[in-house]
Amino acid sequence: MKIVIDDKIPYIRDAISRITGDAVYLKGSEIGPGDVRDADALIVRTRTRCDEKLLSGSRVRFVATATIGFDHIDAAYMERAGIEWMSCPGCNSASVAQYLRSVLILLKRDKGMRPESSTIGIVGCGHVGSKVAQVASGMGMRVLVCDPPRQERGDAGPFVAMNDIEEQCDVITFHVPLVKDGPHPTLHMADADFFGRLQRRPVIINTSRGAVVDNDALLDALIYNKVKDAVIDTWEHEPQINLRLMDRAWIATPHIAGYSADGKANADNMVISGLCRHFGISVPCIISPPELPQDFVAADDPDDLSLQLYNPLDDSSRLKASPESFEELRGNYPLRRESAPAGRA
Repeated sequence: MKIVIDDKIPYIRDAISRITGDAVYLKGSEIGPGDVRDADALIVRTRTRCDEKLLSGSRVRFVATATIGFDHIDAAYMERAGIEWMSCPGCNSASVAQYLRSVLILLKRDKGMRPESSTIGIVGCGHVGSKVAQVASGMGMRVLVCDPPRQERGDAGPFVAMNDIEEQCDVITFHVPLVKDGPHPTLHMADADFFGRLQRRPVIINTSRGAVVDNDALLDALIYNKVKDAVIDTWEHEPQINLRLMDRAWIATPHIAGYSADGKANADNMVISGLCRHFGISVPCIISPPELPQDFVAADDPDDLSLQLYNPLDDSSRLKASPESFEELRGNYPLRRESAPAGRA
């Protein structure tokens, strides 16, 4: 069995080597039709567009993306071509929640936000948004959730309308997939009209998909004081991001909110499980993330420990110092764990 794999997917090589001796690791954005023509399976991230142009004429019958998002997968073509595909829903939800917790701690410490008298609006409450709601509630914030698809399904709420988010929230954070049509599109759901309706000059956070927030409109909103601050992890037109928006944003990171080692290992295990199930073989091993350095000593204060484990200002400083290195910063991301091992405090 031949498998073509994005070379920036970490921790997966040992497991793959136990499945096949014919694995090819390539830069995700450069995987082309010639690379997959004689492959049986393809394992990618968001930088590989999996569609008819890439896969027509190949023998690929299984595609996995080691990501929550799958707007780079042409699902309609996959169905027509009889190619099974999978994503990894929820794999890095705790990692994104960690990112949001650190941002909220920094808002409290550096920007004077009082959680107990602040309201956060969570737009989209699936795997990630639900964990963010728990984090914010645990910090004493009032939490409003807007998720029309879940509300229409009759899922447990309470849910509010988008205008409630626009009118009442001090922080608004987006956790939705990129949907371009249908009853609940999310493409540019935060557009100029949205920013014009805001009542409280909130902090805007986007860790979902870049095009959920109209980046030009957000820049204008910052310039004209319609929003207080912006925290941006996902951007339109990555890796050619809006440099003026990056400069204006308080925290600007290179699409790494979900990049904890724990989240990556979760995705690897989901991909390996799906691959083995499809081809009828046994899962060779369980992938575990690397441990923190032996000299790591955990802080006693929970907020200090959160920032010790992950401070998004570090990633922001690196991106702002070298925005042309957007892809390199993602591809060579340092070790980040979601928690400290027991006995290391």
